[in-house]
Amino acid sequence: MKLKENYMKKNENTLDFKIEGMTCSTCANTVEKKLDSLEGVTIANVNIATEKGHVVFDSTVVDETSIYKAVSDAGYKAIENVVNNIEKVTLKVDNMTCSTCAFNIEKVLDSLEGIKTANVNFAVEKVTIEYDKSLLRLIDIQKSVSEIGYEVRLDNDDNTVDEDEIKIKKAAKKMWISIALTSTIMIIMLIHMFLTPVPGYLFITATLGIPIIFGTGLHVHKGSFKALRNWSPNMDVLVTLGSLPPYLIGLLGFFIPVTTFIEMATTIMTFHLIGKYLEIKAKGRASQAIKKLLEMGAKTAKVIIDGKEIEVPVADLQVGDIMVVRPGEKVPTDGVIIDGKGLLDESMATGESMPVKRTIGDELIGATINKQGLLKVEVSKIGKDTFLSQVVKMMEECQGSKVPIQEFADRITGYFVPAIMIITLLTFISFNVFPGFHLGIVQWGSGFLPWVNPELSPLTLSFITATAVLVISCPCALGLGTPTALMVGSGMGAEKGILIRNGEAIQTFKSVTAIAFDKTGTITKGKPEVTDIVSFNDTSETDILYYSAAVEHASEHPLSNAIVEKAKSNNIDIDDVKDFEVIVGMGVKGKVKAKNILIGNRKLMDSYEIDHSQIESDMIKLEEEAKTAMIMAINNKIVAIIAVADPIKQESAQTIELLNKMGLTTVMITGDNQRTANAIGRKVGITHVVSEVLPDGKVDEVKRLQKIYGTVAMVGDGINDAPALKQANVGIAIGTGTDIAIEAADVTLVRGELTGIVSSIRLSKAIFRKIKENYFWAWIYNAVFIPIAVIGLLHPLIGAAAMALSSLNVVYNSLRLKKIDIEPKLDLTSV
Repeated sequence: MKLKENYMKKNENTLDFKIEGMTCSTCANTVEKKLDSLEGVTIANVNIATEKGHVVFDSTVVDETSIYKAVSDAGYKAIENVVNNIEKVTLKVDNMTCSTCAFNIEKVLDSLEGIKTANVNFAVEKVTIEYDKSLLRLIDIQKSVSEIGYEVRLDNDDNTVDEDEIKIKKAAKKMWISIALTSTIMIIMLIHMFLTPVPGYLFITATLGIPIIFGTGLHVHKGSFKALRNWSPNMDVLVTLGSLPPYLIGLLGFFIPVTTFIEMATTIMTFHLIGKYLEIKAKGRASQAIKKLLEMGAKTAKVIIDGKEIEVPVADLQVGDIMVVRPGEKVPTDGVIIDGKGLLDESMATGESMPVKRTIGDELIGATINKQGLLKVEVSKIGKDTFLSQVVKMMEECQGSKVPIQEFADRITGYFVPAIMIITLLTFISFNVFPGFHLGIVQWGSGFLPWVNPELSPLTLSFITATAVLVISCPCALGLGTPTALMVGSGMGAEKGILIRNGEAIQTFKSVTAIAFDKTGTITKGKPEVTDIVSFNDTSETDILYYSAAVEHASEHPLSNAIVEKAKSNNIDIDDVKDFEVIVGMGVKGKVKAKNILIGNRKLMDSYEIDHSQIESDMIKLEEEAKTAMIMAINNKIVAIIAVADPIKQESAQTIELLNKMGLTTVMITGDNQRTANAIGRKVGITHVVSEVLPDGKVDEVKRLQKIYGTVAMVGDGINDAPALKQANVGIAIGTGTDIAIEAADVTLVRGELTGIVSSIRLSKAIFRKIKENYFWAWIYNAVFIPIAVIGLLHPLIGAAAMALSSLNVVYNSLRLKKIDIEPKLDLTSV
């Protein structure tokens, strides 16, 4: 079933934002429900692993403020994506000799429109500037200071702060404080129980427990309060109920003789904080791919202004700036070479380790490395339009999307915590109403479980058992199953030049039964060459190329370009054409020096009633060699056959063989005639060939294939094939560099090689397998341990530790994806 649709409706906008305060998948579901309840919101996805929200909404019905307010009403904080034009930068200042110099620089800076603040520190020879980058460029600031005799340059000290590192440090601080205090409580407890009574034992343990229950664990109780206020109990509620009541009951020991549970309360909270710390750390590892991509970008660029090289931040670049890139330096942003040639390491984009040659007119991708040669590059894209930004955006979309299998898990998670709270209450009541029955089980369990104590009173046992049920239950593992696998998998794909747009494509890939290929640019290189010219009626090859190139020069078809290039290589001038016309699906016509020229297929000749039967044997011979044969007529007389062949990619045959071995039906869709198409199909091992398809007929062909084979993937260049890619169950765009239409497909293969299809199928299957494994272990964990806790055979401390481990198991299982080899092994030496 086709669930995706990339085309946006007229008034539909998208909004992506960070969400603070979520602790488990129940929180994400709560926010999602709140957003879904807003009129005008068509899609709302909240990802607990990335802590981000993605909303598609009708801007005529609801606005961004209402969306942020809905998140706030749910008890969480949405971090608005406000476009901030105010930039703060610190620059080094050269040539200052005294404080008067600092004063003069400040005076000049303050006079510039767009400067908010400018503070020059003479002692450290630095200036800190806040400016509005919509009004002023850093280059202008540097020029203004230079005019009064000083030089300012970038301070290259890296002061960037990693958000994940901040979270990890915060979680670590809470964890170590809790561990230190809990360990102290445990040591005192052991001394008190087994060596000698400790004077003021209850006071000491209660005092040491305050910083844990109400300090390091305060955020848990706040989260519980918010969740209960919104009638959506979450993981925090379970931890609060497992730690706060035991602690408060322990305090009753100051007034009446009761069993103290303070040690249990502090240990449960500490185990929870240990688990959260390890989970945050593991999630940070899972999201490393995006961080690595962002770190790949250059921080500064050298640009030529008035004949001088000036170093500026990449954020200050504008389209049209001329950058200088020396050997060993990163290309600061996407651009076009205007001078020089070099060897570029494009592995960050394509996964290909071998450097590629680039020369004048070639496009460069930002963050690629110039290995050799001095280059002058004109900036063509900046900011969110760059290739790197588009890749990051696509990865974030994938990580923020949902796999259909996740929807069932989300529904279950919504009822999970309330169900556990009911089970806990029933367990507590049952232990007190039917003590004989439960004590029998506890007595049996004490024979092989050292933590089970049948000598405790039914009330104490019921309390311990109820607490164990609360703390063993873990909805987090269910909520992390899909997001963590998507995070790791999409990162792996990006490193190999495979960009996956959404989670749905991953699940759909496993059901694909047929893969349809557009021939040109996918199976073939997309760079046709003239291979044969068969002349008739004593027409010279020079005349054939002269007239054909004049007409074909006006066409944008790749075959036309092959004829023009052939004429140029023979030093034939390209003349002007009059009355040029493209006859769709047949060919072209035009008038050159008063002569009517027709170039095309048999249908074109038939439409002008030109007999071509005498050249049919020549046509068939060329077509059986997998060449496209075009008939040329001058003044309605056939003068030549021009044969053009598009070289087949080196890896095509072996890749298609691998796909056939995987049990997939391979289909080639082409506009070529049946004979040529069949010849190419035979060469590469295609199962089924569909020929003579007009450009606008590809969508219908995909629909027809879907009726025959079911789930169909379509591979195309991502630009001309966009409608067919949308129609396919999985659209795969294949291309190179910045020309890829990333928006057109579910999967984009940056490297431009067919092997990426095999890799993307293997990766998708591996990700989906991990998702299923994660759900299996999450369900098994809860299905096994909750009943054990209910019958009183599980100690709360063991339950708290197991709860933390269950979430970690899911995250680390997803991280094991990195060990999977998805690259096909091809032998191209014999090709």
